[in-house]
Amino acid sequence: METKRVAGIISRLVLLLFCLNGTTGEEMCDSPLLSNLLPSSFRSSSQLSSSHAPGFAKLNRRDGAGGWSPLISDRYQWLEVDLGDRTEITAVATQGRYGSSDWLTSYLLMFSDTGHNWKQYRQEDSTGSFPGNSNADSVVQYKLQQTVVARFLRLIPLDWNPSGRIGLRLETYGCPYTSNVVSFDGSSGLIYRLSPGTRWTSRDVVTLKFKTLRNSGILLQAEGQEGHHLSLVLERGQLQLLVRQDRTSSTEPQLYASLGSLLDDQQWHYVAVERRSFHLNLTVDKHTERVRIPTEFSHWDIKQLSVGTLRGLSPQMPVVSRRNFYGCLENLLYNGLNLIDLAKQNDQKVTVVGNVTFSCAEPVSVAVTFLGPQSFLQLPGAMAPSPGVSSVGFQFRTWNKAGLLLTFNLPLQGGVVWLYLSDARLRLQIHKGGRTLLELSAGSALNDGQWHSVELHSKRGHLAISVDTEDGAGAHASPSFPITIESDLFFGGCPDEDGSQDCRNPFHVFQGCMRLLTVGKQNMNLIMVQHKQLGNYSNLQIDMCGIIDRCSPSRCEHGGLCSQSWTIFHCNCSDSGYSGATCHSSVYERSCEAYKHKGNTSGYFHIDVDGSGPIKPQLVYCNMTEQNTWMVIQHNNTELTKVRSSPGVDQHTVQFVYSSEEEQLVAAISQSEHCEQELSYHCRKSRLNTPEGSPFSWWLGGSGPGHVQTYWGGAHPGSQQCACSQQGNCVDAHLYCNCDANRMEWTEDSGLLTHKENLPVKLLVLGDVQRPESEAAYRVGPLRCHGDRNFWNAAFFDKETSYLHFPTLHGELSADISFLFKTTASSGVFLENLGIKDFIRIELSSSTQVVFSFDVGNGPLEVRVESNVPLNDNRWHRIRAERNIKEASLRLDELPVATQEAPADGHFHLQLNSQLFIGGTASRQKGFRGCIRSLQLNGITLDLEERAKITPGVLPGCRGHCSSYGSLCQNQGRCVEKPNSFHCDCSLSAYTGVFCQTEVSAGFKLGTSISYSFREPYELSRNSSALPSSIYSDMTLRGENISLSFRTTQSPVLLLYISSYYKEYLALLINKHDKLEVRYKLDSSRDAEVLRSSPRSLANGQLHSVAIRRLAHTVTVQVDQNPTEEFNLTSDGEFNAIKSLVLGRVLEPDDLDPHLARLASLGFTGCLSVVQFNSISPLKAALLHPDTSPVVITGPLLQSNCGSAASANPFAAENTHRLADQSDSVGSGQPLVNAIRTDSALIGGVIAVVIFVTVTGLAIAARIIYRRKDTYRNQEGKGAKQEDSPDFPFNNQADAQNLPIENSKEYFI
Repeated sequence: METKRVAGIISRLVLLLFCLNGTTGEEMCDSPLLSNLLPSSFRSSSQLSSSHAPGFAKLNRRDGAGGWSPLISDRYQWLEVDLGDRTEITAVATQGRYGSSDWLTSYLLMFSDTGHNWKQYRQEDSTGSFPGNSNADSVVQYKLQQTVVARFLRLIPLDWNPSGRIGLRLETYGCPYTSNVVSFDGSSGLIYRLSPGTRWTSRDVVTLKFKTLRNSGILLQAEGQEGHHLSLVLERGQLQLLVRQDRTSSTEPQLYASLGSLLDDQQWHYVAVERRSFHLNLTVDKHTERVRIPTEFSHWDIKQLSVGTLRGLSPQMPVVSRRNFYGCLENLLYNGLNLIDLAKQNDQKVTVVGNVTFSCAEPVSVAVTFLGPQSFLQLPGAMAPSPGVSSVGFQFRTWNKAGLLLTFNLPLQGGVVWLYLSDARLRLQIHKGGRTLLELSAGSALNDGQWHSVELHSKRGHLAISVDTEDGAGAHASPSFPITIESDLFFGGCPDEDGSQDCRNPFHVFQGCMRLLTVGKQNMNLIMVQHKQLGNYSNLQIDMCGIIDRCSPSRCEHGGLCSQSWTIFHCNCSDSGYSGATCHSSVYERSCEAYKHKGNTSGYFHIDVDGSGPIKPQLVYCNMTEQNTWMVIQHNNTELTKVRSSPGVDQHTVQFVYSSEEEQLVAAISQSEHCEQELSYHCRKSRLNTPEGSPFSWWLGGSGPGHVQTYWGGAHPGSQQCACSQQGNCVDAHLYCNCDANRMEWTEDSGLLTHKENLPVKLLVLGDVQRPESEAAYRVGPLRCHGDRNFWNAAFFDKETSYLHFPTLHGELSADISFLFKTTASSGVFLENLGIKDFIRIELSSSTQVVFSFDVGNGPLEVRVESNVPLNDNRWHRIRAERNIKEASLRLDELPVATQEAPADGHFHLQLNSQLFIGGTASRQKGFRGCIRSLQLNGITLDLEERAKITPGVLPGCRGHCSSYGSLCQNQGRCVEKPNSFHCDCSLSAYTGVFCQTEVSAGFKLGTSISYSFREPYELSRNSSALPSSIYSDMTLRGENISLSFRTTQSPVLLLYISSYYKEYLALLINKHDKLEVRYKLDSSRDAEVLRSSPRSLANGQLHSVAIRRLAHTVTVQVDQNPTEEFNLTSDGEFNAIKSLVLGRVLEPDDLDPHLARLASLGFTGCLSVVQFNSISPLKAALLHPDTSPVVITGPLLQSNCGSAASANPFAAENTHRLADQSDSVGSGQPLVNAIRTDSALIGGVIAVVIFVTVTGLAIAARIIYRRKDTYRNQEGKGAKQEDSPDFPFNNQADAQNLPIENSKEYFI
């Protein structure tokens, strides 16, 4: 020991000389540490010979056999170095044994302060192994990413030259490390009291290091004025920040942050607490969390710091933790002041409480780590201290819910005992001959990573198992046979030997740590096990616990919940709005525009404006009824609201709270092409501006708290004017707003605010409302935006050598890339970014395959997706790629996601440093030819168009969207190209809506008639999409296509009638048998031909569809999904000089056959929908374009969604009003307002009830009268029944009251 001490002193002196050589210690912390050590400072597991001893393992030395080699080359060998004192280590270098074939190719590094309780050094907190040598002479040096402070270093070979054996020469680099250390025994501590006159500062910093074996205890507590205090408490191995604002409060301290994990591992952990005004930064080791603290702490004067204990504080101070701290602290600094050094010097500001020592006395606790399937520890049984008494005890910690802890045989009984974990509970089973003799269970949630103590005790017929004796969890039984522990005990698993009868394991193997093993009350010496002097083992790490908390810090993003086993972690993304292995990618689209192009219709949708970025998804309404797709964001009051003056109040202030948060609003407005918000002010003797021109009223708008604006809807920013001044129609031509005229009549200043930088409106201040005669009402509509600037952002790459470049992609831990492409080429690179060794690339490798490849230091990894259709079809295809520390995934269009798992213990930092190339590569080879659109990296859209404008060979924008999106245009809708986007022309369709998918339906009553005339004066342009499909058709037809849907309970009834100038006609009706009939009269000299369809019950009130097609003599009829029926006409097949098409009642039945005329005059009661005759849509023309179409409407016509099979769906009908259209104004009259906020709310409610009762009474009376009238009509029809043709017996079974008419609009023309 004396020799080692002298060697340590010599090495320290040498290092000090280096540090005093004119440079700072930080600059010089790269001195060799081993070259001057004595051979006695080196130890090893074994040596091949005395000339292969560990003392010869110095870099570039040729002493002895030229380095160290163990007796046996396996993974249980190690080389250990004692540096003599704790030293800062910055690098390590290895070399093979001189003049041999012996060198390492990979190894592990361990560090320790005591020579026990080793800690493995890990790169990036994951990768444990270091690359070694490729020959015996070259030196491979590795600079540690995080420097290490330790006295002992141990190197464990993993792999070596297969043609040789383990051979090593070693050097480490660093510099001396000085520190002040203090040790607390659980009842001791330090108290630092600040001087009364200490100046207040807005910034306080406390830093320290600590190590402990206890998982709970108070580290630090800071007390200020009025009892406010902050506490750092170790709880279950985590460091918690607790805040209490008032000593008189009875509430418990609030938990503000929790950081770190497994901090009870007897290793040094760094802690820093920095207070800056309202914020506090808490750092544990390498991880920092920013916390906002109560405002009382912004001017907080610290009176006292208590370290390790609560003793000595004022009696009013509550106890935060029941346990004081047990362990060591190092370099405790408060605002740069070393408190441990002050305590050593007996400074009066520092009070020492209890038994405090200024060194770190560390208890020796040897742990063992069970790594995997081949791991087991075999120990001999022990003779019982007294007859009939046996016991086994140990502590364990794990993340796994299941695994074998212990098994041993009962030779006398021929049975076996298994002690194991199942569902995180401790279970004991005794088996004999395949039968369970005894079963016990105890404890719960034992996979929490904490140390749990287990004891199995058998004494004179009584068997007990206990878990964590402090908690009292346990179970016991009284078996009929004795339990003795005389055979070998197997911990964690069994040897791999086939057919071994000594150990059988039907359960999972144990992965975790154990310590404090006792057999028969005797402590098991695991160091002897390591030296092969006791028992046996396999695949263990002895004298260390290698547990890793993969959930601290959590790699689950966006609020995903992290859980883990020994080797992996899992993220539960439920209800987070994100998906993927780490909850990285949003499950929502980024805009209403994107939802529209997936074929959705109007409704509420979640949008995520920044994809995988930090902004949370928001719920908005997407109005897709117009050519522009509107995003609507509501606030707390969109109604027209009347302002009442209040005594003593000069201004009326209204604040608007939106359904979206501030950052969501800013992002949504920014990515939209256009935004607007209605701002209306209705006034009576209430001005917006004074006669001198200063504003009475103003509003706040824009991001953050908003900016003061004095212009009003329809005017320009900064003008302090209203819309009427822009239009030149103010009521007083000398003023800029109607309300400034100060008139007694009601008037208004209304319009749209369209400057995005001033939206949304957040506050409205109305000034001229205090005069007795002043009255006003205001309305601020919802925020409405359309267009997605990112969705159509595209570039066209004309050549394989053309590309765009952007700054380096930053995605060290996770990255997502999404874009759309279209091409006619069979291959090309979409994207590439390079590092020194790392890279990331996405390419079209063939006409049917996309490849996502990258390297983070573990070797290239590829994810491939194969398409069953060609990808070079000049249609848009979507690619979504994601890479995180768990896996890489690639999705192409709607094909299944392809994934590749990342190595559990590999590198995971993606380190790139070159420019990001889009559409090509740095080598300008294998470039992409085609279009790339909507390219988003980590939620940020790259502006391809702007960059393309200044880049040769690349063009901004990309045309040709109908090839991809044309299928969205339904029901004969025609896709029309736009520069960016497309739209569906529904002029040739009987449907309407953004995709021609919304049926046009109407409710008919008995007097309703729609007559569409086929006459020249009404011919409309075929090229106009704004007009209905009322295109003039040939007067003579050799065929026609007719389709419609209907629902009715009336039969017989005429559905459709087409007349001719030559007394020819076509009639579609339901006969008395509830069947469909088609009547053709194509020859005026002959009777009509009747075509009867087979399906029955067509007057059952359900929706039915009919399709009729005629070509010359052949007619096909299909009802609903029934088989198509074919008929042949005997007439000449020409329908000559068609005159008009009638739906409902035929008002001029003179040219009809008498029996059909009587049916036509009766009218139709029910619903007609999507009526189409060739290219004519008469019902659509009547409902949507009555003023520009050749239609005559008589009687009530009710527009509804009655023709929709999903009419219960509130979004099925797109005749929805703008959400802004919630109130009306009456021009110069008094506005109709939301009076809820006025004093007349009660009166208004009473009036509403009276009106409702009156209207209801009138409706009931009208209904009775109408039914009597219908009774008369039915009786009249029945009286005429015997005179009609037997083919047309009248039997009116329904009236208008029995039909389901939904969302009705009524027209009386």
